[in-house]
Amino acid sequence: MSNELLQKVIDTTNIGSGGVNASDDTATLSGNGLLYPDQANRFLDYMWDATILAKAARTIRMRSNTTEIDRVSVGQRIMTVAQEDNPRDFVGASGTYENENSTTFTAAGATFSKVSLTTRKLRLDWELSSESLEDNIEGADLEDHIARLMATQAGNDIEDVLINGTGTGSGLLSAFAGFRKLALDNAHVVDGNGAGLDKNVFNAAIKTMPRKYKQRRNQLRFFTGSNLVQDYLYNLTANAGSVNPFDIASGVIRGDVAANDGGPGTTTPFAFGIPVINVPLMDETRAGDYSGASGLHGDVHLTFPQNFIIGIKRDVVVYRLFQPKKDTIEYTLFIRVGCAVENYDAHVIVKNVKVAGTAGGELGSTTHGAHVTGGNSTYTY
Repeated sequence: MSNELLQKVIDTTNIGSGGVNASDDTATLSGNGLLYPDQANRFLDYMWDATILAKAARTIRMRSNTTEIDRVSVGQRIMTVAQEDNPRDFVGASGTYENENSTTFTAAGATFSKVSLTTRKLRLDWELSSESLEDNIEGADLEDHIARLMATQAGNDIEDVLINGTGTGSGLLSAFAGFRKLALDNAHVVDGNGAGLDKNVFNAAIKTMPRKYKQRRNQLRFFTGSNLVQDYLYNLTANAGSVNPFDIASGVIRGDVAANDGGPGTTTPFAFGIPVINVPLMDETRAGDYSGASGLHGDVHLTFPQNFIIGIKRDVVVYRLFQPKKDTIEYTLFIRVGCAVENYDAHVIVKNVKVAGTAGGELGSTTHGAHVTGGNSTYTY
Protein backbone atom coordinates (compact mmCIF):
# COMPACT_ATOMS: atom_id res chain seq x y z
CA MET A 1 0.00 0.00 0.00
CA SER A 2 1.58 3.29 -1.04
CA ASN A 3 1.87 6.27 1.31
CA GLU A 4 -0.68 8.08 -0.86
CA LEU A 5 -3.16 5.22 -0.57
CA LEU A 6 -2.64 4.87 3.18
CA GLN A 7 -3.12 8.60 3.61
CA LYS A 8 -6.41 8.33 1.70
CA VAL A 9 -7.53 5.69 4.20
CA ILE A 10 -6.51 7.89 7.12
CA ASP A 11 -8.13 11.03 5.75
CA THR A 12 -11.49 9.44 4.91
CA THR A 13 -12.00 7.30 8.00
CA ASN A 14 -14.48 8.14 10.71
CA ILE A 15 -12.43 7.76 13.88
CA GLY A 16 -15.26 8.71 16.20
CA SER A 17 -16.02 11.64 18.42
CA GLY A 18 -12.98 12.88 20.29
CA GLY A 19 -10.64 10.58 18.40
CA VAL A 20 -7.14 11.62 17.42
CA ASN A 21 -5.88 11.18 13.88
CA ALA A 22 -2.21 10.38 13.28
CA SER A 23 -1.91 13.27 10.85
CA ASP A 24 -4.06 15.69 12.86
CA ASP A 25 -4.03 15.41 16.63
CA THR A 26 -7.08 17.62 17.14
CA ALA A 27 -9.51 16.92 14.29
CA THR A 28 -12.44 14.57 14.28
CA LEU A 29 -12.71 13.38 10.70
CA SER A 30 -15.79 12.08 8.96
CA GLY A 31 -16.13 9.54 6.17
CA ASN A 32 -16.68 5.85 5.75
CA GLY A 33 -13.20 4.65 4.87
CA LEU A 34 -14.30 3.74 1.36
CA LEU A 35 -11.57 3.78 -1.26
CA TYR A 36 -12.24 5.29 -4.65
CA PRO A 37 -12.51 2.67 -7.48
CA ASP A 38 -9.04 3.38 -8.89
CA GLN A 39 -7.52 3.22 -5.40
CA ALA A 40 -9.42 0.02 -4.63
CA ASN A 41 -8.01 -1.48 -7.83
CA ARG A 42 -4.48 -0.53 -6.77
CA PHE A 43 -5.05 -2.02 -3.32
CA LEU A 44 -6.29 -5.27 -4.86
CA ASP A 45 -3.37 -5.36 -7.28
CA TYR A 46 -1.00 -5.03 -4.36
CA MET A 47 -2.69 -7.89 -2.50
CA TRP A 48 -2.40 -10.08 -5.60
CA ASP A 49 1.37 -9.51 -5.83
CA ALA A 50 1.95 -12.34 -3.36
CA THR A 51 -0.55 -14.74 -4.93
CA ILE A 52 -0.09 -17.33 -7.65
CA LEU A 53 -3.44 -18.70 -8.78
CA ALA A 54 -5.27 -15.41 -8.28
CA LYS A 55 -2.93 -13.68 -10.74
CA ALA A 56 -3.41 -16.42 -13.34
CA ALA A 57 -7.20 -16.60 -12.94
CA ARG A 58 -9.85 -14.40 -14.50
CA THR A 59 -10.67 -11.66 -11.99
CA ILE A 60 -13.94 -9.76 -12.20
CA ARG A 61 -14.28 -6.47 -10.31
CA MET A 62 -17.93 -6.54 -9.28
CA ARG A 63 -20.16 -3.56 -8.52
CA SER A 64 -22.64 -5.66 -6.54
CA ASN A 65 -22.43 -8.63 -4.21
CA THR A 66 -23.71 -11.08 -6.83
CA THR A 67 -23.48 -11.26 -10.60
CA GLU A 68 -24.13 -13.66 -13.45
CA ILE A 69 -21.68 -14.32 -16.26
CA ASP A 70 -23.10 -15.23 -19.65
CA ARG A 71 -21.66 -18.36 -21.23
CA VAL A 72 -22.22 -19.55 -24.80
CA SER A 73 -21.28 -23.01 -26.10
CA VAL A 74 -22.02 -25.32 -29.02
CA GLY A 75 -21.99 -29.10 -29.25
CA GLN A 76 -19.66 -31.35 -31.20
CA ARG A 77 -20.14 -32.34 -34.87
CA ILE A 78 -22.82 -29.83 -35.74
CA MET A 79 -22.20 -30.11 -39.49
CA THR A 80 -23.70 -32.70 -41.85
CA VAL A 81 -23.12 -33.68 -45.48
CA ALA A 82 -24.92 -31.48 -48.01
CA GLN A 83 -26.53 -33.35 -50.94
CA GLU A 84 -27.88 -31.53 -53.98
CA ASP A 85 -30.59 -34.10 -54.72
CA ASN A 86 -31.68 -34.39 -51.08
CA PRO A 87 -32.96 -30.97 -49.96
CA ARG A 88 -34.34 -30.29 -46.51
CA ASP A 89 -37.54 -28.40 -45.84
CA PHE A 90 -38.26 -26.54 -42.63
CA VAL A 91 -41.13 -28.17 -40.75
CA GLY A 92 -41.34 -25.63 -37.96
CA ALA A 93 -41.00 -27.91 -34.95
CA SER A 94 -38.22 -26.62 -32.69
CA GLY A 95 -35.93 -25.81 -35.59
CA THR A 96 -36.24 -29.22 -37.26
CA TYR A 97 -35.91 -30.00 -40.97
CA GLU A 98 -37.10 -32.94 -43.05
CA ASN A 99 -35.88 -34.33 -46.37
CA GLU A 100 -37.89 -36.06 -49.09
CA ASN A 101 -37.43 -39.39 -47.36
CA SER A 102 -39.08 -37.97 -44.22
CA THR A 103 -35.78 -38.14 -42.33
CA THR A 104 -35.77 -35.47 -39.64
CA PHE A 105 -32.77 -33.29 -38.91
CA THR A 106 -32.31 -30.77 -36.11
CA ALA A 107 -30.67 -27.44 -36.81
CA ALA A 108 -27.54 -26.68 -34.84
CA GLY A 109 -27.78 -23.98 -32.23
CA ALA A 110 -25.84 -22.34 -29.46
CA THR A 111 -26.46 -23.19 -25.82
CA PHE A 112 -26.75 -20.21 -23.52
CA SER A 113 -26.15 -20.52 -19.80
CA LYS A 114 -25.12 -18.39 -16.86
CA VAL A 115 -22.40 -18.79 -14.26
CA SER A 116 -23.48 -17.39 -10.91
CA LEU A 117 -20.85 -15.58 -8.85
CA THR A 118 -21.60 -14.62 -5.25
CA THR A 119 -19.21 -12.91 -2.85
CA ARG A 120 -18.80 -13.29 0.90
CA LYS A 121 -17.62 -10.58 3.24
CA LEU A 122 -14.17 -11.13 4.77
CA ARG A 123 -12.32 -8.98 7.27
CA LEU A 124 -8.79 -8.36 8.52
CA ASP A 125 -7.95 -6.62 11.82
CA TRP A 126 -4.60 -5.37 13.03
CA GLU A 127 -3.28 -2.73 15.42
CA LEU A 128 -0.16 -0.70 16.19
CA SER A 129 0.91 0.83 19.47
CA SER A 130 1.97 4.46 19.59
CA GLU A 131 5.33 3.40 21.03
CA SER A 132 6.07 1.21 18.02
CA LEU A 133 5.48 4.17 15.73
CA GLU A 134 7.53 6.54 17.90
CA ASP A 135 10.47 4.28 18.74
CA ASN A 136 10.90 2.19 15.57
CA ILE A 137 13.87 3.04 13.36
CA GLU A 138 11.52 3.36 10.39
CA GLY A 139 9.59 6.08 12.16
CA ALA A 140 6.52 7.23 10.26
CA ASP A 141 7.23 4.70 7.50
CA LEU A 142 6.52 1.80 9.86
CA GLU A 143 2.77 2.28 9.53
CA ASP A 144 2.99 2.02 5.76
CA HIS A 145 5.38 -0.94 5.95
CA ILE A 146 3.06 -2.91 8.22
CA ALA A 147 0.09 -2.02 6.02
CA ARG A 148 2.00 -3.54 3.09
CA LEU A 149 2.62 -6.73 5.10
CA MET A 150 -1.03 -6.94 6.05
CA ALA A 151 -2.11 -6.45 2.44
CA THR A 152 0.25 -9.26 1.40
CA GLN A 153 -1.10 -11.61 4.07
CA ALA A 154 -4.65 -10.69 3.12
CA GLY A 155 -3.84 -11.76 -0.44
CA ASN A 156 -2.47 -15.09 0.81
CA ASP A 157 -5.51 -15.71 3.01
CA ILE A 158 -7.88 -14.90 0.16
CA GLU A 159 -6.05 -17.29 -2.16
CA ASP A 160 -6.20 -19.97 0.54
CA VAL A 161 -9.99 -19.82 0.78
CA LEU A 162 -10.34 -19.51 -3.01
CA ILE A 163 -8.49 -22.81 -3.42
CA ASN A 164 -9.31 -24.79 -0.29
CA GLY A 165 -12.62 -23.32 0.88
CA THR A 166 -15.19 -25.89 1.99
CA GLY A 167 -18.28 -23.75 2.48
CA THR A 168 -19.06 -25.68 5.68
CA GLY A 169 -17.92 -25.74 9.29
CA SER A 170 -16.21 -22.75 10.88
CA GLY A 171 -13.17 -20.58 10.29
CA LEU A 172 -11.99 -18.80 7.17
CA LEU A 173 -12.34 -21.83 4.87
CA SER A 174 -16.06 -22.05 5.67
CA ALA A 175 -16.73 -18.78 3.81
CA PHE A 176 -17.54 -20.51 0.51
CA ALA A 177 -16.67 -23.55 -1.61
CA GLY A 178 -13.28 -23.07 -3.25
CA PHE A 179 -11.96 -24.31 -6.57
CA ARG A 180 -11.02 -27.74 -5.20
CA LYS A 181 -14.48 -28.54 -3.85
CA LEU A 182 -16.19 -27.11 -6.93
CA ALA A 183 -14.02 -29.31 -9.16
CA LEU A 184 -14.55 -32.45 -7.06
CA ASP A 185 -18.31 -31.95 -7.10
CA ASN A 186 -18.76 -30.99 -10.76
CA ALA A 187 -15.71 -31.60 -12.97
CA HIS A 188 -13.85 -34.68 -14.27
CA VAL A 189 -12.27 -36.44 -11.27
CA VAL A 190 -9.39 -38.93 -11.58
CA ASP A 191 -8.51 -40.98 -8.50
CA GLY A 192 -4.74 -41.03 -8.06
CA ASN A 193 -5.19 -43.89 -5.58
CA GLY A 194 -2.02 -43.00 -3.67
CA ALA A 195 0.31 -42.78 -6.66
CA GLY A 196 3.14 -40.24 -6.51
CA LEU A 197 3.31 -37.41 -9.01
CA ASP A 198 4.81 -38.86 -12.17
CA LYS A 199 4.08 -39.04 -15.89
CA ASN A 200 1.24 -41.51 -15.30
CA VAL A 201 -0.74 -38.94 -13.30
CA PHE A 202 -0.26 -36.26 -15.95
CA ASN A 203 -1.08 -38.73 -18.71
CA ALA A 204 -4.35 -39.77 -17.05
CA ALA A 205 -5.39 -36.12 -16.64
CA ILE A 206 -4.66 -35.31 -20.29
CA LYS A 207 -6.52 -38.37 -21.57
CA THR A 208 -9.52 -37.50 -19.38
CA MET A 209 -9.78 -33.98 -20.79
CA PRO A 210 -12.45 -33.97 -23.57
CA ARG A 211 -10.75 -33.84 -26.94
CA LYS A 212 -12.49 -30.65 -28.08
CA TYR A 213 -10.43 -28.71 -25.53
CA LYS A 214 -7.19 -30.28 -26.73
CA GLN A 215 -7.51 -28.09 -29.81
CA ARG A 216 -6.18 -25.40 -27.47
CA ARG A 217 -3.69 -27.65 -25.72
CA ASN A 218 -1.03 -24.93 -25.76
CA GLN A 219 -3.25 -22.88 -23.40
CA LEU A 220 -3.81 -25.67 -20.86
CA ARG A 221 -1.95 -25.64 -17.54
CA PHE A 222 -1.36 -28.09 -14.70
CA PHE A 223 -1.69 -26.63 -11.18
CA THR A 224 -0.38 -28.43 -8.11
CA GLY A 225 1.29 -27.86 -4.73
CA SER A 226 4.95 -27.20 -3.95
CA ASN A 227 5.77 -30.61 -2.46
CA LEU A 228 4.29 -32.47 -5.40
CA VAL A 229 6.25 -30.26 -7.79
CA GLN A 230 9.38 -31.03 -5.76
CA ASP A 231 8.66 -34.75 -5.97
CA TYR A 232 8.27 -34.52 -9.73
CA LEU A 233 11.51 -32.55 -10.09
CA TYR A 234 13.30 -35.06 -7.88
CA ASN A 235 12.09 -37.92 -10.04
CA LEU A 236 13.26 -36.10 -13.16
CA THR A 237 16.67 -35.54 -11.56
CA ALA A 238 16.92 -39.13 -10.34
CA ASN A 239 16.02 -40.50 -13.75
CA ALA A 240 18.49 -38.20 -15.48
CA GLY A 241 21.37 -40.36 -14.24
CA SER A 242 20.20 -43.28 -16.34
CA VAL A 243 20.08 -41.44 -19.65
CA ASN A 244 22.70 -39.78 -21.79
CA PRO A 245 23.09 -35.96 -22.10
CA PHE A 246 21.56 -36.00 -25.59
CA ASP A 247 18.31 -37.42 -24.17
CA ILE A 248 18.24 -34.79 -21.42
CA ALA A 249 18.74 -31.99 -23.97
CA SER A 250 16.00 -33.46 -26.12
CA GLY A 251 13.69 -33.49 -23.08
CA VAL A 252 14.29 -29.79 -22.49
CA ILE A 253 13.53 -29.02 -26.14
CA ARG A 254 10.35 -31.13 -26.05
CA GLY A 255 9.26 -29.49 -22.82
CA ASP A 256 9.36 -32.67 -20.72
CA VAL A 257 12.17 -31.33 -18.51
CA ALA A 258 12.52 -27.80 -17.16
CA ALA A 259 15.68 -25.85 -16.47
CA ASN A 260 14.63 -23.73 -13.47
CA ASP A 261 14.25 -24.25 -9.72
CA GLY A 262 10.50 -24.57 -9.32
CA GLY A 263 9.79 -21.53 -7.16
CA PRO A 264 6.20 -20.45 -6.42
CA GLY A 265 4.29 -19.55 -9.53
CA THR A 266 6.94 -20.77 -11.92
CA THR A 267 6.12 -23.05 -14.81
CA THR A 268 8.82 -25.38 -13.57
CA PRO A 269 8.56 -28.73 -15.27
CA PHE A 270 6.54 -29.41 -18.37
CA ALA A 271 4.45 -32.57 -18.55
CA PHE A 272 3.97 -33.71 -22.13
CA GLY A 273 4.49 -30.13 -23.26
CA ILE A 274 2.01 -28.61 -20.77
CA PRO A 275 3.45 -26.26 -18.10
CA VAL A 276 3.10 -27.27 -14.45
CA ILE A 277 2.38 -24.29 -12.18
CA ASN A 278 3.66 -24.40 -8.60
CA VAL A 279 0.87 -23.14 -6.28
CA PRO A 280 2.15 -23.34 -2.66
CA LEU A 281 -1.27 -22.81 -1.05
CA MET A 282 -2.80 -25.91 -2.61
CA ASP A 283 -3.36 -28.20 0.37
CA GLU A 284 -1.08 -31.25 0.42
CA THR A 285 -1.92 -32.51 3.90
CA ARG A 286 -5.04 -34.53 3.13
CA ALA A 287 -5.38 -38.08 4.40
CA GLY A 288 -6.68 -39.62 1.17
CA ASP A 289 -10.07 -41.27 0.66
CA TYR A 290 -9.11 -44.53 -1.05
CA SER A 291 -8.85 -47.98 0.50
CA GLY A 292 -5.73 -48.38 2.64
CA ALA A 293 -4.78 -44.71 2.37
CA SER A 294 -1.75 -43.53 4.34
CA GLY A 295 0.49 -40.50 4.28
CA LEU A 296 -0.25 -37.03 2.91
CA HIS A 297 -1.95 -36.26 -0.38
CA GLY A 298 -2.57 -33.37 -2.73
CA ASP A 299 -4.29 -32.70 -6.02
CA VAL A 300 -3.36 -31.92 -9.60
CA HIS A 301 -5.62 -29.68 -11.69
CA LEU A 302 -5.62 -29.51 -15.49
CA THR A 303 -7.55 -26.63 -17.02
CA PHE A 304 -7.28 -23.24 -18.67
CA PRO A 305 -6.18 -20.52 -16.21
CA GLN A 306 -9.07 -18.28 -17.25
CA ASN A 307 -11.49 -21.07 -16.31
CA PHE A 308 -10.93 -20.04 -12.69
CA ILE A 309 -13.14 -17.01 -11.99
CA ILE A 310 -12.58 -14.76 -8.98
CA GLY A 311 -15.12 -12.12 -8.08
CA ILE A 312 -14.02 -9.11 -6.06
CA LYS A 313 -16.47 -6.42 -5.05
CA ARG A 314 -14.89 -3.18 -6.15
CA ASP A 315 -15.41 -1.40 -2.83
CA VAL A 316 -12.57 -2.05 -0.37
CA VAL A 317 -13.31 -0.59 3.05
CA VAL A 318 -10.50 0.16 5.52
CA TYR A 319 -11.18 1.74 8.91
CA ARG A 320 -8.50 3.36 11.08
CA LEU A 321 -9.30 4.15 14.70
CA PHE A 322 -7.12 5.60 17.45
CA GLN A 323 -7.89 4.13 20.88
CA PRO A 324 -6.61 6.59 23.50
CA LYS A 325 -7.23 4.26 26.47
CA LYS A 326 -5.09 1.57 24.86
CA ASP A 327 -2.78 4.02 23.10
CA THR A 328 -3.08 1.98 19.91
CA ILE A 329 -4.18 2.51 16.33
CA GLU A 330 -6.61 -0.16 15.16
CA TYR A 331 -7.25 -1.07 11.54
CA THR A 332 -10.09 -3.10 10.07
CA LEU A 333 -10.31 -4.08 6.41
CA PHE A 334 -13.47 -5.42 4.76
CA ILE A 335 -13.61 -7.00 1.32
CA ARG A 336 -16.10 -9.18 -0.51
CA VAL A 337 -14.76 -12.10 -2.56
CA GLY A 338 -16.11 -15.22 -4.25
CA CYS A 339 -15.18 -17.75 -6.92
CA ALA A 340 -16.64 -19.95 -9.65
CA VAL A 341 -15.52 -22.27 -12.44
CA GLU A 342 -16.76 -21.14 -15.83
CA ASN A 343 -16.72 -24.52 -17.59
CA TYR A 344 -16.52 -27.71 -15.54
CA ASP A 345 -16.22 -29.79 -18.70
CA ALA A 346 -12.81 -28.18 -19.31
CA HIS A 347 -11.50 -29.03 -15.84
CA VAL A 348 -9.83 -32.24 -14.68
CA ILE A 349 -8.71 -32.81 -11.10
CA VAL A 350 -6.56 -35.75 -9.99
CA LYS A 351 -7.09 -36.38 -6.27
CA ASN A 352 -5.25 -38.67 -3.83
CA VAL A 353 -1.79 -37.94 -5.25
CA LYS A 354 0.67 -38.97 -2.54
CA VAL A 355 3.35 -36.56 -1.36
CA ALA A 356 7.02 -37.32 -0.63
CA GLY A 357 7.50 -40.32 -2.89
CA THR A 358 6.10 -42.87 -0.43
CA ALA A 359 4.76 -46.11 -1.87
CA GLY A 360 1.37 -45.78 -3.54
CA GLY A 361 -0.98 -47.77 -5.69
CA GLU A 362 -1.94 -47.64 -9.32
CA LEU A 363 -4.21 -44.98 -10.74
CA GLY A 364 -7.83 -45.65 -9.87
CA SER A 365 -11.13 -44.73 -11.47
CA THR A 366 -12.34 -41.50 -13.06
CA THR A 367 -15.74 -39.95 -12.43
CA HIS A 368 -17.45 -37.13 -14.32
CA GLY A 369 -19.73 -34.48 -12.82
CA ALA A 370 -23.24 -33.93 -14.14
CA HIS A 371 -22.20 -30.72 -15.91
CA VAL A 372 -19.44 -32.26 -18.02
CA THR A 373 -19.02 -34.55 -21.04
CA GLY A 374 -19.85 -38.11 -19.99
CA GLY A 375 -21.65 -36.82 -16.91
CA ASN A 376 -22.19 -39.21 -14.00
CA SER A 377 -20.13 -41.98 -15.62
CA THR A 378 -17.00 -43.77 -14.40
CA TYR A 379 -13.91 -45.05 -16.21
CA THR A 380 -11.05 -47.15 -14.87
CA TYR A 381 -7.50 -46.95 -16.24
